[in-house]
Amino acid sequence: MRNLIRSPILFATVALMLFRGGALAQTSAEAFPSRTVTLVVPYAPGGAAEKEARIYAAKLSGFMGQQFIVDLKPGGGTTIATAYVAKSAPDGYTLLAVPSGFAIFPALYKDLPFDTLRDFAPVTQMSKRTSVLIVPPAFPAKTFAEYISYAKANPGQINFGTSGSGDMVHLMGAWIHSATNTVATFVHYKGTGALLPDLLAGRLTATASGLAVAPLIKAGKLRALAVTNDNRAKLLPDVPTIAELAIPGFNAVVWQGYSAPASTPATTISRLNDAFVRVARSPDVIAALESDGAVMVGNTPAEFRQVIITETARWRKLIQDNGIQLEQ
Repeated sequence: MRNLIRSPILFATVALMLFRGGALAQTSAEAFPSRTVTLVVPYAPGGAAEKEARIYAAKLSGFMGQQFIVDLKPGGGTTIATAYVAKSAPDGYTLLAVPSGFAIFPALYKDLPFDTLRDFAPVTQMSKRTSVLIVPPAFPAKTFAEYISYAKANPGQINFGTSGSGDMVHLMGAWIHSATNTVATFVHYKGTGALLPDLLAGRLTATASGLAVAPLIKAGKLRALAVTNDNRAKLLPDVPTIAELAIPGFNAVVWQGYSAPASTPATTISRLNDAFVRVARSPDVIAALESDGAVMVGNTPAEFRQVIITETARWRKLIQDNGIQLEQ
């Protein structure tokens, strides 16, 4: 008799607990963010990644009603910041400004303390930037075809500057020369601070650079031979693409996106994605970043994950085919 009396009470109690638990989870998800969110940028101050992150942080703070701040953590070829976010709490309050180098890590680094797919929950790809193949005005080649002809006639005589061994510029150069059966000598710098002055002075033959160099090109201080995207750049509409000139399918861009630690709740990822995409669609953000060559994207988490998968496979093959290794 007592069990019969207690059963409805027990049933009601359990039902109430389940209801409250569900309501609490829903309220918690709806409340995100309830405190400051940190955007971790894996670069030193002054670059495009920091500029983008600060623009996004300001807009996100307004859209989401909580402060978004930028934390710069350079070093280790961007792996230090990446490892830091991978080990952070999966609550959406620590996000990584994912660089395009994210897709290069698995093929270049041994014993990484993280897995780029397993340990991260993509939020969105925010932007992509084409690069432009440039040479000093004194270099005899005036077109991409002439550049390749020169490289074939002078094996190893093109000194191709990069901003670091194994970086995106290095891989772009390797792709260009491997696809055209030519050989270049890669000269690795620690960033672009010394690279551009050496190129302007003619101590380097070529490099691939972001469109921040467009004013130097228009002033005649550098010569643009081709852009690396599969579409022509708005800032340099008369400069053809490498794909249309000589290497079908050539499409190498520098991109930036955002990811959270793995196991971050799907509802939190969804809220973050909605906010970031809203930022990417904002006319003032588009105008601010368009001036230095950025094209806004703002895709879904699934689409961004596929970008990472595709890019990782592409660069792994290039790195393996060309025997590229990090130089210490």
